[in-house]
Amino acid sequence: MTHHCTKFSGHWKIIVYDEECFQGRHHEFTSECCNVMEFGFESVRSLRVESGAWVGYEHANYQGHQFVLERGEYPQCDAFGGSNAYHIERMTAFRPISCSNHRECRMTIYERENYLGRKGELSDDYPSLQAMGWCNNEVGSMRVQSGAFVCYQFPGYRGYQYIMECDRHCGEYKYFKEFGSHCQTPQIQSIRRIQQ
Repeated sequence: MTHHCTKFSGHWKIIVYDEECFQGRHHEFTSECCNVMEFGFESVRSLRVESGAWVGYEHANYQGHQFVLERGEYPQCDAFGGSNAYHIERMTAFRPISCSNHRECRMTIYERENYLGRKGELSDDYPSLQAMGWCNNEVGSMRVQSGAFVCYQFPGYRGYQYIMECDRHCGEYKYFKEFGSHCQTPQIQSIRRIQQ
């Protein structure tokens, strides 16, 4: 049986700053923000995640590259996406990841869009899909039965990130464009669970 999360199933708190190293103006959020400019910020330059897991977006209205923000301190923009991520210059929108408090995370990945081709069942962290027997770099569609995952473009949790949740799209991602991908091919080579 598929378990779907509700948007109000957790507690979240993030504090954003308009200057690096937690300086300048700041604002505390406990829910989503589609555009920090509405709060007088040009962009977020540093932040603290006090509770919950969040997804940050490069552009307003949840557009552009996305990256996971887990509990901790992020003194500069380049720390937002983690040490192995692509270079991030700005964050102007963010929202809580509401399925990240599940103990069990389960998803099914498919080789092609519309749940076609070879499939693989995942319930753990996979620094290399190739090492687990997934022979190509393409994941065309996926179903998230429970929890939340972050998928990475390259092995070792590097490159562009795609956050997959059981309550977004009802956990159904039929086409790789639904991942938030701007690439022509759905290249995913490592996947890990988001647990907060």
